[in-house]
Amino acid sequence: MSELPRYETLALERRDPGILIIRFNRPEVRNAISTQMGRDMVDLFGRINADPAPWRCIVLTGAGDRAFCAGVDLKERRGMSDDDWNRQHALFEHMMLGVLDCPVPIIAAVNGAAYAGGCEFVLLCDFAYAAPQARFALTEVRIGIMPGGGGTQTLPRRIGAARAAEVILTGTPFSAAQAHEWGMVNRLCPQETLLDEALATAATIAGNAPLSTRQAKRAMTLGGRMDLRSGMFFEIDVYNKLVGTADRREGIAAFNEKRAPAFTGR
Repeated sequence: MSELPRYETLALERRDPGILIIRFNRPEVRNAISTQMGRDMVDLFGRINADPAPWRCIVLTGAGDRAFCAGVDLKERRGMSDDDWNRQHALFEHMMLGVLDCPVPIIAAVNGAAYAGGCEFVLLCDFAYAAPQARFALTEVRIGIMPGGGGTQTLPRRIGAARAAEVILTGTPFSAAQAHEWGMVNRLCPQETLLDEALATAATIAGNAPLSTRQAKRAMTLGGRMDLRSGMFFEIDVYNKLVGTADRREGIAAFNEKRAPAFTGR
């Protein structure tokens, strides 16, 4: 991706080395997910997943200071036929799976409300930092539906089955402090330094061997769905793919020569 694509609902920014900032860019509606945003996200992650080599880390955040993402745009859904609803949701399913399948590490920088689909986006990222005023919720049961972007699967894996059941079945919002206490958020950051702190961590990840970080993410994501013994064998298979790489040789050489490694992703 030599030139960043332009999107109606997303703002993209490149930072060296190989860091991509993705902002949900509908601040006038609290960055709610529209059909167009679904199309934009499917296109973007289709590009990234097909050719991850240019990228070493992604930071996902929201435009403005009110919301990360307030969930699906319910005004757009008003009066939708069942068929139109199902077509839109099929698009959103592809969007969420695109984020889930992304081989590049993704950090969520949660700058405000992350409700419903917005909360599910956070849960699809590898980890999250949040501003203290951020709030989270899966409120779908309050409007006659249920989480449909992975929330019933990702939240129990992140905070435990019993606590997730309470969150999902009551639809009650919870604070950034609670999310941090429960392990859903790694770090609370002042609003004014949130993005900088996420980018600093992204830079640390980006400084490591990119094939190694992608393979480690793959081992954690897929191996975590297996029993322990199968997961350990899978880890070894993933590990062995790094042995013949130039980056493995460069990393060992740099250590012994007491210099910083120059990883190339090969």
